[in-house]
Amino acid sequence: MTERLYNQDVYTKTFTGTVRSCTEVPGQEGYEVILDRTAFFPEGGGQYGDIGTLGGVRVRDTKERDGEVLHYTEGPLQEGDTVEGEIDWKVRFSRMQQHTAEHILSGLVHGRFGYQNVGFHLGDDICTMDFNGPITREEMEEIEQEANRAVYEDLPVHILYPPEEELQKMEYRSKIENDGQVRIVWVPGYDRCACCATHVGSTGEIGQIKVIAMMNYKGGVRVTMVSGDRALLDHEKRERDMKEISAMLSAKEDELPEAVRRLMEENEDRKCQIIELQKRMNELKVQQIPEDSRYQCLFETNLNQNGMRDLMNKVLERGVPICGVFLKRGEQYQYVIGSRDRDIRELGKKLNVRFHGRGGGKPAMIQGSLTGEEKTIKAYFEEIINVQ
Repeated sequence: MTERLYNQDVYTKTFTGTVRSCTEVPGQEGYEVILDRTAFFPEGGGQYGDIGTLGGVRVRDTKERDGEVLHYTEGPLQEGDTVEGEIDWKVRFSRMQQHTAEHILSGLVHGRFGYQNVGFHLGDDICTMDFNGPITREEMEEIEQEANRAVYEDLPVHILYPPEEELQKMEYRSKIENDGQVRIVWVPGYDRCACCATHVGSTGEIGQIKVIAMMNYKGGVRVTMVSGDRALLDHEKRERDMKEISAMLSAKEDELPEAVRRLMEENEDRKCQIIELQKRMNELKVQQIPEDSRYQCLFETNLNQNGMRDLMNKVLERGVPICGVFLKRGEQYQYVIGSRDRDIRELGKKLNVRFHGRGGGKPAMIQGSLTGEEKTIKAYFEEIINVQ
């Protein structure tokens, strides 16, 4: 089996190892390399495998299979050669920060509520945790503050390999049943958890822990978190966004909530005004329609969905048997078609077939979208009506 240097010293960035095997991976334009010793961490514990180089050849992923560490390289290596390996330390260290921060947050949630972290994903931009119980935003803010106190205390992060007898007496979190030697990650006062992945040596190296999102998920809550450099980048982006919004609204940053509320109220007033104007416009349009019309096929450009339905209903109220309103949206037309005394579903089906559309509804009204030219749609609409 490969000697795993990351278990001896997680800060090993470069090393030398002998190539035991190198096999081309069919269909992947790459190779699977096994060494006698490696500092590359394979995917596990919710954390991606390391990337870096072996003998100058890029390693794009690392996994584990049947106890072996598999390096997936972009080029071949010679079996028996001794090569120098180098971890992409920026990527690895960021993952170590996120993973240690996850332990602290999960430990605090477990200690306070008894919930388990039942789903953990450590991506290269964010980290998500799924807890199997509800947590309010106010409660999570308190947990976040307590987690950052662990960072400020700069506590040592211990890696333990307790013997079976000691393990039986130890309280620790674990997502799976473990066979053989169990590796425990212990942050004193905050968490003790079985985990195979890499972590920082002390909590101060995390830098900061920031929860950036929460959502209800499968009866519990999904928490999105960033830490370290990722937290700094998140702060910088939010600051840039705030300054840009501040300039657009001509308001100081601490006045933005009130400025946005005013804008929303103004928009709501404008929406009401637009609805009233559309109704008045529709009334004027309907007055121009002959009362003895057999049908109306109207093409509009300045209506919303409610305006389309309002215009259709007003035409039907005037006594026109069938009315279709079509609204241009990019390359397509949205439509609403209605009748007070006929089932117009078959008409809609024919339109959809002819113009690659989709939609449907009830006998008295259908709606959907289709693709075509106004002249062609109008002619086919008239043809269907005349056949019926």
